[in-house]
Amino acid sequence: MKNRFLVVDDHPVFRQGLVALIESNPGFEVVAEAGDVEHALSALSTVSPDIALVDISLQNENGLDLVRRMRGSHPGLPVLIITMHDEIVYAERVMKTGARGIVMKQEAPDVILKAIQTVLSGRVYLSDQMSARLLEAMFAPSGDADETLVERLSERELEVLEYIGQGYGMAEIAGVLTLSVKTVHTYRDHLKEKLQLDSAAELRRFAVKWYQSLYR
Repeated sequence: MKNRFLVVDDHPVFRQGLVALIESNPGFEVVAEAGDVEHALSALSTVSPDIALVDISLQNENGLDLVRRMRGSHPGLPVLIITMHDEIVYAERVMKTGARGIVMKQEAPDVILKAIQTVLSGRVYLSDQMSARLLEAMFAPSGDADETLVERLSERELEVLEYIGQGYGMAEIAGVLTLSVKTVHTYRDHLKEKLQLDSAAELRRFAVKWYQSLYR
């Protein structure tokens, strides 16, 4: 019996490449693909995958919200997050959704296949670096005020903060996330309110400082 896959990614070219990589293994079979939350949930109700691969950034919704809904209706389904976003930003949130691991799209094909095999075997997949960071965090003193504020953000707000921290402008963020510029400005306003900042300039300084602190 082949392991059956549901692949959820809103970039057709990457999704096709991922499907080809999966099916290069004779024991794997992709039984459904989706580019958004609605089609992913519809596929899940008609096929019986053994594993789901889900991107974080999806059209009009965040992949981690999808994972929560999938886990609610199919609690035994293992989910692996495969994303362009930095695992350092998202790993802890990914694990809290009930997903079984996270691997970055930039990784070599053999690393992605290793992550898939790990999750299929019932174990959790994280990179060695990320595993070490999470273990350190378990025994570290409680975080500072900035970290506490960031924990309150929604997944989409965190995406926007991440890109601001990397130096992206509002129009660039809108393009990457396939959102309107107006919508990104709304998220920026939410960020200022939740992070208790008065201006866009203060938000940018906060975002850069926060993003750089992840690599200290």
